[in-house]
Amino acid sequence: MKEVEYIDTHAHLYLKEFDHDRPEMLARALEAGVGKMLLPHIDSRTTGDLFAMCDTWPECCIPMMGLHPTSVKENYQEELAWIEKLLQQRKCCAIGEVGIDLYWDKRFKDEQIDAFRRQILWAEQYHLPLVIHTRNSLEEAMEVVRKEISSGTFPTGMAGGMSGVFHCFPGDADQAWRVIEMGFFLGIGGVVTYKNSAMARVVEAIPLDYIVLETDAPFLPPHPKRGQRNEPSLIPFIAQKIAEIKKISPETVAEVTTKNARALFLFEAD
Repeated sequence: MKEVEYIDTHAHLYLKEFDHDRPEMLARALEAGVGKMLLPHIDSRTTGDLFAMCDTWPECCIPMMGLHPTSVKENYQEELAWIEKLLQQRKCCAIGEVGIDLYWDKRFKDEQIDAFRRQILWAEQYHLPLVIHTRNSLEEAMEVVRKEISSGTFPTGMAGGMSGVFHCFPGDADQAWRVIEMGFFLGIGGVVTYKNSAMARVVEAIPLDYIVLETDAPFLPPHPKRGQRNEPSLIPFIAQKIAEIKKISPETVAEVTTKNARALFLFEAD
C-alpha cells in the first residue's frame, strides 16, 4: 500500500510557540506523512529565525519571502527593499505571505495595496507563485490581482503566468470560482473542520483539483484540537474532513492536494 503523503503549504514553524519542542514537532509531522512544510515570511524581524530553521531542516522546511500586510507600516519601503535583496540571494518557493489585512489596522490600506502590487510583480520577475492573505479584504485583494492580470503584464495560470494560493480562503463558493478562474488555488485549513463552518459548502462546491492543504500553524487548529497549538502533524484531520464532505477517501485527498502543491510550487516528486 502506497504511503500517504501531505504537504503543509502554510506554517509559521519558526515562531516562539515552537521554541521548546521544534525537533519533536517536526518528527511528529514526518510520522504523520507531512513531508514538506512551506514557511511564509512576515518581515525583517522574522528573517533570521525563518532561514535558520530552513537551513537546519532543508529537506522538509522550505522558505517563502514576502512582506506580511500587517507589517506594512511607515517603513514599508525599507522592508520591501530588504525582501527584494533576499530574493536575489536565497532560493524561495513563493512570494508570501503578502496581501491585504483590514482586520487589525486600516490606517495603511493604501500602503498595503502598493506593497501587494509590488510583490505581485516580483512573482512574475522571479517566476514564483503568490501566497495571498485576505483577512477582511478578499474582494479588495481579488481586485488588485484582477487589475494586474488585466494590465497584460502576464497571463493567468501556472504555465508561466500568475498563480498561487489564497491562503486560509475566507469566501463563499462564488468567490472561490472567481479565484480559480484567475488561476489560483484555495488554501484550506482547520476552519473547514469547525462546526457549521461555511468552508464545508465551499469545499463541496469546487473540485479537489483546486485545493491545497495548510495548517497556518501555530494558529487555527482543526477539530478536535481547538484550543491547542496547531502543527503540521494535524493535517490529516483536515484531509479527513474534506474526504467526508466530498465522499471520497482521505488517501485520495492526500494524493490530489499533494499533486496540486507540487505542481504549484514546482517540487519534484521524492
